[in-house]
Amino acid sequence: MEFSAQLSSDYPDKTYGGDRVYGDMLDQAVLADRMGFDAVSITEHHLMNCLMMPAPLQFAVKIAAMTKSVKIMTSIVVLPLHDMRIYAGEVVVADIFTEGRLLLGVGRGAFKYEMERLGVPMEETQARFNESLSVLQALLTEEEVSWDGDYYKFDPITVMPRPVRPGGPPMMMAVMNPEGIYHCTRRGFHIQTTPLSGNHQLLLDQVGAFNRAKADMEGAGDGLTLTLSRVAHVARTPAERQRKVEAAHRYYGRFDNVFTGPGLVDNGMVRELPCATPVDELGESLLICTPQEMIDKLGPYADLGIDRVILNFNFGLDPSDTLDAIQCFAEEVMPHFTGRPASVAAE
Repeated sequence: MEFSAQLSSDYPDKTYGGDRVYGDMLDQAVLADRMGFDAVSITEHHLMNCLMMPAPLQFAVKIAAMTKSVKIMTSIVVLPLHDMRIYAGEVVVADIFTEGRLLLGVGRGAFKYEMERLGVPMEETQARFNESLSVLQALLTEEEVSWDGDYYKFDPITVMPRPVRPGGPPMMMAVMNPEGIYHCTRRGFHIQTTPLSGNHQLLLDQVGAFNRAKADMEGAGDGLTLTLSRVAHVARTPAERQRKVEAAHRYYGRFDNVFTGPGLVDNGMVRELPCATPVDELGESLLICTPQEMIDKLGPYADLGIDRVILNFNFGLDPSDTLDAIQCFAEEVMPHFTGRPASVAAE
């Protein structure tokens, strides 16, 4: 089982500066690369300070310039916010500039606040995503593509330059519903999912759907991977754990505001609302624990055959906390699952 460090941005104070926020994220990427992480993950969000990354492909290119081998995953880019005729070319260029390390994770968008303020009604996101994905795939695999759909109508065009890799970079689908996982896997996509706050039965159903799809593909899906996303942090003492769980609780108060809540954003700053999950219950569901406890909690994921776990270390803590957690995880936890000794991971 491999691991990715989520480079999620948290920008609680505008005076800190976007340059410092992204500088912190680049430091995390460089450290993750040096410590032997399989990948780093970046998301796309606009108009808010929570998970703030309006230009993930640009960021991917910058990361590639500062690292040696780590894969760069977009987890995820929101296709309905882009014109695929333009975006396809941007993907090709980013794949070239990242020297083949790009894994393009795509999704429909989940935050009503940003989607509707950018002109995409939430009730249209699935239909728009489905057509956008089909257009993107066509443009990356074929020449002289024309389209006559609900959202795209255009005469024959050829995206230039053509992809270096046939069909462009590998694509990963962000999907939670088990049946959705089954059908996306059957279509040849890598899968990224999450059991949210730790719902184990949902996780079993998600893994089962992925494995069922691969079995039904009779070998054609052997190279497909299942990636799981979780909030995590290393804490060596009960006091440290409590401090970090409380920070995560406040983070979820902001996250839930724009994910399932009213979407209250003041001048770009997501309002912190009371988290519906009690802090102790949230602490039990997240991976905030000692290195040995982390090994014990990740063990069932490895037993289920999950290929990669994305770990979000950054949820409002000091940047030094995040760097320390990345290094500690790589040295004390990761070797138990990658099969690579700690001395190799730390080179």
